[in-house]
Amino acid sequence: MSAPELERAQTRASNDSSPPKKQVGGARPLILRLHFYAGILIGPFILIAALSGGLYAMAPTIEKFVYSDYLQTDTTGQIASLNDQIRSAQQYRPDLTVSAVRPSPAAGETTRVLFTDPSLGESERLAVFVDPVLAQPVGELAVYGSSGSLPLRTWISQLHRHLHLGEPGRLYSELAASWMWVVALGGVYLWFRQYRTARNARLLTIDRASAGRSRTLNWHGVVGIWIAVALVFLSATGLTWSTYAGENVSNLRTALSWTTPSVVKTLGDAPPPATGGHEGHDMAPAAAAGTLTDTNVGRVDTVLGIARYNGITGPVEVSIPANAETAFTVAQTRQPWVYSNNTIAIDGATQKVTDELWFSDWPLAAKLSAWGIQLHMGLMFGLANQIALTALALALVSVVIRGYIMWWRRRPTRGSDWAVGRAPARGGIRNLSPLSIVALVAVTALVGWFVPLLGISLLAFLLIDVCIAAFKRRATT
Repeated sequence: MSAPELERAQTRASNDSSPPKKQVGGARPLILRLHFYAGILIGPFILIAALSGGLYAMAPTIEKFVYSDYLQTDTTGQIASLNDQIRSAQQYRPDLTVSAVRPSPAAGETTRVLFTDPSLGESERLAVFVDPVLAQPVGELAVYGSSGSLPLRTWISQLHRHLHLGEPGRLYSELAASWMWVVALGGVYLWFRQYRTARNARLLTIDRASAGRSRTLNWHGVVGIWIAVALVFLSATGLTWSTYAGENVSNLRTALSWTTPSVVKTLGDAPPPATGGHEGHDMAPAAAAGTLTDTNVGRVDTVLGIARYNGITGPVEVSIPANAETAFTVAQTRQPWVYSNNTIAIDGATQKVTDELWFSDWPLAAKLSAWGIQLHMGLMFGLANQIALTALALALVSVVIRGYIMWWRRRPTRGSDWAVGRAPARGGIRNLSPLSIVALVAVTALVGWFVPLLGISLLAFLLIDVCIAAFKRRATT
């Protein structure tokens, strides 16, 4: 190049002093930084939820072995009437009022007679287990909720739900459920982005030739992408049980008429108790002189027969009303591989069906909610469901632990012994277009309002990040 040409080139370079144009549309830096902070700060909550959730998934099978003496019986022969079984349980616990009965679902299994016990906690009842052939009690245990979980499963459930800390402890599980879907979807985006841009990258299989931090990242990404859909499902169903987001979910379902319907139990003018016919033969002598509950106990066999005749099959729970204005209800209980739960209301005095609620008539959203709850609890597909949830929990634990390993290996090798992994570079939001920024802020505000703990913790992340940036600027000046 001649001297004049070189001089002209230097002049053009000096005049072109404007900074390079910002590349618009790159969301990766922003998502990477959010994924990093959420993984580091919310990871412990997700880890606890995964461990306790995996244990809870197997609890229905575990309790069958732990409480086999209560649930199983070797007695064979003709089944005694429910009336006799309930009377026997009442003699066993005469200080309590019977409220319902779950008849023996199969040969060799006990009947549960359920009592209202003021000494127990919310949603708990006392169950007296009765040998259905001998009509003799074999023991008693507290049961919890509509699933009828026994003490061990209840303890694990409360550990998973609130760490045995009561209502304040529920914040931990809601925080984990609020962030898990965000972390999962962010991880899917990052891993798929790396698959599209890196050479010889793998999307769904482990690169066994990798080593060190690359191998850890490979396992973290592959396992994460395999379980991502399941994590979003667990997050969504878990939020329905939460305190704050759960209330918003309930309000939304009510506004859209997606609530779970219930059978009408209230009767009109109650007729006097019947004294003849088939019902009278079922009544024990004590019912004639006893309370209304005693009278209704004598009607249980008849009520159950009417429910069976009207199509209520399988294991059921029969409620026993304590006043003349309330009907008996016979409801199918949740069982593996059963996708519908039907309920019927019967006037015990007149033996007439007063209301029916068939699962086929539920709104679609209510059906999906019921199925989601059963799947989340490991009840829908029995042992297969429980094994799948346990495997999912272990996979999630491995993803969280490998995330922390990568964070540790990212730390500086020189300097303070207290140094930890460095966060990805900030300023990712500046890579977005103005329209994308407006949309991001609007969506974040909406999601943060609907899932309050997500919004509050995200705001806390931003404040922490701002404080760290300010501290570093002061340290360098």
